[in-house]
Amino acid sequence: MNQASVSFDPEAQLKAETATRAVEFVQSGMKVGLGTGSTAIFATRRIAELLQTGELREIIAFATSKVTWAEAARLGIPMMTEDLPDDLDVTIDGADEVDPEMNLIKGGGGALLREKIVAQVSRREIVVVDETKLSPRLGTHWAVPIEVIPFGWRSQARYLESLGAKCAIRQNHDGTQFVTDSGNMILDCHFGPIADAPQLAGALSRRAGIVEHGLFIGLVTDLIVAGANGIRYSARHA
Repeated sequence: MNQASVSFDPEAQLKAETATRAVEFVQSGMKVGLGTGSTAIFATRRIAELLQTGELREIIAFATSKVTWAEAARLGIPMMTEDLPDDLDVTIDGADEVDPEMNLIKGGGGALLREKIVAQVSRREIVVVDETKLSPRLGTHWAVPIEVIPFGWRSQARYLESLGAKCAIRQNHDGTQFVTDSGNMILDCHFGPIADAPQLAGALSRRAGIVEHGLFIGLVTDLIVAGANGIRYSARHA
């Protein structure tokens, strides 16, 4: 992989190397999910490079966000339509926090709904992170993003507070309210270290008005972690 553009930045260099390792699982003829975020975007660019050189052929991809879709299309990667006509062989995505069971908090970039749809139709979900994202318990370092419809959103905030959360409406850098690709709002919910993430995920999924939450439970098949001592790989045991 041509690292000239990232070699001056050690963090970017490590992200690129991690993404390159993940792309080794992609084979010609596959249907591939393209993740969102600063590490996953390197995987998209690596796939494009391999298509251009002919090392990969007959790839068709599906993006987890409009930002990723635009970058993939710019790079010439053939893309599926937005109705997602087929399941995916492999998806490469990032995460905000990872616990020892390879459960995740995702949604820092605001694409959690689309990311989870893609993860659930992927035979293999490969997550790439740096070692700062590892945590003994989800919620230790990161809020749980929760996508809610604008209608009645304050009732969702009260419900989340009843579960122990401190909620904040996500905003853009200019102070305007963040809007997801699907036209919804995000409440960033600080629960602190979560004692039982699967139980909390169930409580969130049962609430009308909550479109999706950023707890990804049992979806990851492979984890690639970049750190000071190199790149580590783990696979979920069946």
